Amino acid sequence: MKFGGTSMAGIERIRSVAARVKREAAAGNQVAVVVSAMAGETDRLVGFCREASPLYDPREYDVVVAAGEQVTSGLLAIALQAIGVPARSWLGWQLPIHTDDAFAKARIGTIDTDALDASLSAGEVAVIPGFQGVSANGRITTLGRGGSDTSAVAVAAAMKADRCDIYTDVDGVYTTDPRIVPRARKLAKVTYEEMLELASVGAKVLQTRSVGLAMKENVRIQVLSSFTGDDAPMADTLPGTMIVGEEEAASKENGDVERQLITGIAHDKNEAKITLTSVPDKPGSVAAIFEPLAAANINVDMIIQNIAHRSAGSGDNGSTSATDVTFTVPAADLPRSIEALNQARGTIGFGDLIHDTRVAKISVVGVGMRSHAGVASTMFTTLGARGINIQAISTSEIKVSVLIHEDETELAVRVLHTAYGLDADEAA
Repeated sequence: MKFGGTSMAGIERIRSVAARVKREAAAGNQVAVVVSAMAGETDRLVGFCREASPLYDPREYDVVVAAGEQVTSGLLAIALQAIGVPARSWLGWQLPIHTDDAFAKARIGTIDTDALDASLSAGEVAVIPGFQGVSANGRITTLGRGGSDTSAVAVAAAMKADRCDIYTDVDGVYTTDPRIVPRARKLAKVTYEEMLELASVGAKVLQTRSVGLAMKENVRIQVLSSFTGDDAPMADTLPGTMIVGEEEAASKENGDVERQLITGIAHDKNEAKITLTSVPDKPGSVAAIFEPLAAANINVDMIIQNIAHRSAGSGDNGSTSATDVTFTVPAADLPRSIEALNQARGTIGFGDLIHDTRVAKISVVGVGMRSHAGVASTMFTTLGARGINIQAISTSEIKVSVLIHEDETELAVRVLHTAYGLDADEAA
């Protein structure tokens, strides 16, 4: 069981979590719990580090920010003991959870579970702080923002758990954001691949890295809400959304003969569009654009290269033809992208650099795309019928994404949700 920061925000909520854990333990389950820091606490600790020194040592930074989860793990163990549940906390170095030494963004290698298994067999509930581990030389490490989901999946894999229940402030994965489309439906099952795509294109339910690990280790994840009453169904009755392998997701439960063609529609307004004009149309030009961005660790998403045209003053042989190249980057990386490109301007040889943050990425995702034609056509026709202009397109085997003006985000999501037959009969 994994509980996020909003679930652990204060003693009353921690008591509520303890009551939920007690129900699972009383049902005969061996339970390990992974907890996040209280909501806002990690940001507070990060602020202290920056205040102490803008050029802080990342090793000491990890010592400071790991403290948030240490507090909540101890408090939950105390709350469980207070209601008669044998429990103890296990810090990352006590299990231990072995990581590399990339401080502030460490990756988990192995987890020793001998002590944990003995504790569970003795009837104890294990409470483990998420987000942290220990390097080979004994230094505390942290996994980067959102790392508690990854911790939970890694612990579940190491202890060969039947399931990893991730409790959050939503009660499952929906076909789209219910705040935009009241008729959005909660999905019973989603494949790892679909969840990876949804998470990468804007759905904020699970962290991408945790889903990738679950897929690699074949850990079944269930997304549940921790904000339900004491009379809510037990997790074993599967009231949330299961993230599973494609074979299990395609099983004919609930009388479904075939899975839904489209699983969900995601949107992301945290995109910025950059256009470089008059880029020389010659081998190596595109590489010259993206090499400095890669060196700055900036992820490029959609890319369009226009048909080459002759630049002003070109000769009859067309040897000085040029093209425009458009691509998107995360909005937060726009200033660094502009700086990197301008520094490489002499090498690239572009004319103007035009940028726009008033864009949004809309994506339709579903493994059914593999065996059905016309998914992209439906998307383009639907948006065109409502006068929504498409500025860029990118695809994968199970995803089609388009870039549009941000003011048309909600309209695009609604009309596509209806076009793919995802609307529930009644509003949620």
